[in-house]
Amino acid sequence: MPHHAGAGGMKRRALLQALALAPLLAAGNGPLRAMPAQRVLRLGEPTGVPGRVFAAGAPAAVLIAALAPERLLGWPMRMAPEALALLPAPLRTRPVIGRLAGRGSTVSLERLLAMQPQLVLDAGDFDANHRSSAERVWRQTGIPIELVAGRLPDHPAQLRHVGRRLGVTARGEALAQAAEAQLALVHEVLATRTPDARPTVYYGRGGDGLESGLAGSINTEVIEFCGGRNVAAAVGSGGLARVSLEQLLAWDPDVILTQDAAFAASASQDPSWRSLRAVRSGRLHCAPTLPFGWLDGPPGINRLPGLAWLLARLYPGATPALAPAALRARIDALHRLLWGSRLPAGIADALEHGR
Repeated sequence: MPHHAGAGGMKRRALLQALALAPLLAAGNGPLRAMPAQRVLRLGEPTGVPGRVFAAGAPAAVLIAALAPERLLGWPMRMAPEALALLPAPLRTRPVIGRLAGRGSTVSLERLLAMQPQLVLDAGDFDANHRSSAERVWRQTGIPIELVAGRLPDHPAQLRHVGRRLGVTARGEALAQAAEAQLALVHEVLATRTPDARPTVYYGRGGDGLESGLAGSINTEVIEFCGGRNVAAAVGSGGLARVSLEQLLAWDPDVILTQDAAFAASASQDPSWRSLRAVRSGRLHCAPTLPFGWLDGPPGINRLPGLAWLLARLYPGATPALAPAALRARIDALHRLLWGSRLPAGIADALEHGR
């Protein structure tokens, strides 16, 4: 719908407001419904299976992309061409349309209404702020919204629920079972390791590697879930923080992880970073980021392959399932199931050779 200034613009706004009010009038002022067992907040109800789904943030976009790619209206974030090449065809031409979730929302409610989604899906944190934000958007637009919890243990239930919601129940079940297998591997490996026998880990973000997630941060959830003892927890809890190289030298972690290939390459040659035993001993590991990050970026179901990859780096030789050839086969099968494509050759080769 083209934009018109003046009286035309006022008519357009009135039409959008009328469209917003219609579902609210139909639904009355019915209270929100929460389903604690699945940790799903449902506001409003789509008419039938929604064919046009707006992803409120990156984790929701990844979820829709894996379950029902043809339903995704557009990306909330920019996608690199090499990442799009690994995804199903319907996703390669989807535009970047912005996001509603998190800080710095880039979509106005008027623009959201103009896109005419049949469902807004948000996935991730389930705290009071996210719940309040979802309720505010629903009351102002009338568009049905679902907020689905998305921490690592939530993924099987999340996949089943959203699969049913999008009319792809069998697909949701297959992905949920794959997620359960990944979580079970973590429990198997950790079952024989006491907390004090687990390695200390630093997660270096950014070009200089000096940003990290604190205790309980969603950015370091994979590390903590796999039993890594996050050294940055000493700074506090919450989100992200800058650390100094002096702090890092004092912590001297067993393992350093990153998703920034340029940082990993420079740190392995930098005399200051080589003062750290993790770098000297070859335990500075760079996680893959295609088509999405395996540790972070975003914190969604894209991290499932990262669980097995990380276990193999924290506990090498812990189980035959983590041997290089078995690990490559396992992650390749999961990648095919999630995205319908083989692992990129470079990643597959690195896994095969234990890198």
